[in-house]
Amino acid sequence: MTINLNNIKISNKNPFVLIAGPCVVENRKMIFHTAQQIKKITSELKIPFIFKASFKKANRTSVVSFSGLGDEALNILSDVKKEFDLPILTDIHSPEDINQVKDFADIIQIPAFLCRQTELLIAAGNSKKIVNIKKGQFLAPEDMEYVSGKIKATGNNKILLTERGASFGYHNLVVDMKGLVIMKDLNYPVVMDATHSVQIPSDGEKSGGNPKFILPLAKAAIAIGISSLFLEVHPEPSKALSDAASQLPLSELKKLLIEVQKIDKAVKNY
Repeated sequence: MTINLNNIKISNKNPFVLIAGPCVVENRKMIFHTAQQIKKITSELKIPFIFKASFKKANRTSVVSFSGLGDEALNILSDVKKEFDLPILTDIHSPEDINQVKDFADIIQIPAFLCRQTELLIAAGNSKKIVNIKKGQFLAPEDMEYVSGKIKATGNNKILLTERGASFGYHNLVVDMKGLVIMKDLNYPVVMDATHSVQIPSDGEKSGGNPKFILPLAKAAIAIGISSLFLEVHPEPSKALSDAASQLPLSELKKLLIEVQKIDKAVKNY
């Protein structure tokens, strides 16, 4: 299946699409800077680019964790779309969120913890937007047939399936690369989230991470032949207000993309 988004063709056979940006909208200056720099890099490398950032975080580890800027975050994402002519992906956590993001979001994302919430999935399908479903850390890849089926039941086939690691005991995630093949067999574009996959869930009052594994996971996934690479990218990850331990430094993005693109070209012969 190929999903068309403006001039971007998202499929497991086309050149990979980059979905990237900070975990959450922290402030206008950082978001604009990151979007501008990623667009510059992807334009140079001729990699299709979709900007991502959450307008709010509804599933933080601690009650004191940063959860968002409210309406200001929505305005910032809308302005990024206009200023840089970029497609936008953002999360939703309830059916009501769809009305807040529908005017600027090109892709609405179902967080992994919510991927079996039937009302949320049906509302997302009824929006007629492209829907990116994060596979829950607790689900087998073949279970995504039933998750995606809830959206398909609304008549919406514009579905992306994203791998983001599976729980391996407590406080650890692993990526079973066979899962990418299994999800490809469901005939939807498959996405690899190489940053959430290196998280250490609930490391005290926040999530930890092992970012040194971002590149190896990205390369391995791209070698399988998938549609998209999902990366949370931040100018200064150590200062990030969410997922500080697992975001890729913006300064390292170009090098990673060059290495990944070589593999993608070899696999897909373009």
